[in-house]
Amino acid sequence: MNLLRSASFISALTLVSRITGLVREQMVAALFGASSLTDAFQVAFRIPNLLRRLFAEGAFSQAFVPVLAGTRAREGDEATQALINAVATVLLWALMLTCLGGVIGAPLLVWVLGSGLPSSAHDVAVVMTRWMFPYIGCMSLVALSAGILNTWKRFLVPAATPVLLNLSVIAAGFLLVPRLESWGWQPIYGLAVGVMLGGILQLLVQVPALARIGALPRMGLSLGALRQSWQHAGVKRVLSQMAPALVGVGVAQLSLVINLQIALLVGAGAASWLTYADRLMEFPTALLGVALSAILTPQLSAALGKGEPKAYSSLLDWGLRLVVLLALPCSVALMVFAQPMVAVLYHRGAFQASDVLHTTMAVMGYGVGLIGLVAIKVLAPGFYAQQDTRTPVRIAVTVLALTQLLNLLFVPWLGVAGLALSIGLGAMINATWLFVGLRRKGSYLPAPGWLGFALRVAIASAAMGGLQFWLAQRLDWIALGVNEFMRALAMAASLGASALLYFAVLLALGVNLRQFVRRV
Repeated sequence: MNLLRSASFISALTLVSRITGLVREQMVAALFGASSLTDAFQVAFRIPNLLRRLFAEGAFSQAFVPVLAGTRAREGDEATQALINAVATVLLWALMLTCLGGVIGAPLLVWVLGSGLPSSAHDVAVVMTRWMFPYIGCMSLVALSAGILNTWKRFLVPAATPVLLNLSVIAAGFLLVPRLESWGWQPIYGLAVGVMLGGILQLLVQVPALARIGALPRMGLSLGALRQSWQHAGVKRVLSQMAPALVGVGVAQLSLVINLQIALLVGAGAASWLTYADRLMEFPTALLGVALSAILTPQLSAALGKGEPKAYSSLLDWGLRLVVLLALPCSVALMVFAQPMVAVLYHRGAFQASDVLHTTMAVMGYGVGLIGLVAIKVLAPGFYAQQDTRTPVRIAVTVLALTQLLNLLFVPWLGVAGLALSIGLGAMINATWLFVGLRRKGSYLPAPGWLGFALRVAIASAAMGGLQFWLAQRLDWIALGVNEFMRALAMAASLGASALLYFAVLLALGVNLRQFVRRV
């Protein structure tokens, strides 16, 4: 398997997902702008997303994928299928109870995450939370499927699945939102309906994909099946790994909750500005970080399962070099070319020029820590593959405290942009700490040539950044909104020229891009 080709394949599909996600956010911005209602939707949508990242894509995946890959490498497919069946059964029961509790406890959850909402927006958020909460059940089962398919090196469905959520919300925005107003309902409720339908669609497409590889889980609905599954040794290993992973991911999600509450206190629309900035920042983090994490996690686990520490170290080195090669120029772009991108993507309808300014500042704050946000996606799996979830947890807890101290410093000065800056700096600290931890354990030995490689990438990024800074100042990107097509064309040409300049400088400095073609 060619790792670069697989990572590029996942990135391409993730790009489609992020483009449709961006269209979704553009639609929300145009229909509702940045207001207390959009803040209510962000709070309501954040609740199932928080639990999804906590239990599904977070702690569960971190614990399940290494155990699954190790079991398949050592014991074969029959034992692996038994593990899948047992884990799926326990997960299903946990999800049914969680969804029921979430629907009943929606008012309390909204108060915890959105106590700064006005009373009218609070009530709207409660209704949307109840409609969207079953989404966590769908997405947790999707995460189970993604872990299985990635271990079997079937990357298409996991990478393409998120597109369905975005398309569903977009369809609801255009088709349902206008009708709800005429029916006397709150129009923004249509977005919640779209989220729930998207979750169902994402779950349905997993079934044929799992059936094709003969790994469709057989989940027991009886208490006897639950008891039997609970006794499975693999389930106990997953649960034992999940315990510290839950703390680690919980810390990250707690940080998001605190940041959301702070944003709501900053003022109406601040939570939406942060969300719109986060959507833009997710382009590079998803295209690079998600793809590398999906590729490396099972490969690192399999290398250790086969007793090949040199292959494990080599995989980490390959991933980190790709992070530097691709994340550093993206970080520069977010810091110097933020306003043109925000203006082109969001400045229309109810989204005003003042909203562009606030969102731009948040994007720049994220840009400071982008390379750290992406590097974590490579470094953390290095620990998970060793079934060491405690070290990342200890680091995450400390970084949470440091991030909140940074918030005390930056938020009174920079407002919502201070939140993004604190997150970015915290990610840099987290990534550095993980890197040092792997080096001290002797798990990762950098290959020769790192200093020269990093210097060449820095020079090329600086050249690209200079061009982007000039373009950002040369044109009035807000005023160009009178002609949407020409403004979009100007941004596309600017980004294209920047990419050409970056890779031209790399080649002129002697960087061999073919070194990243790697087979395992």
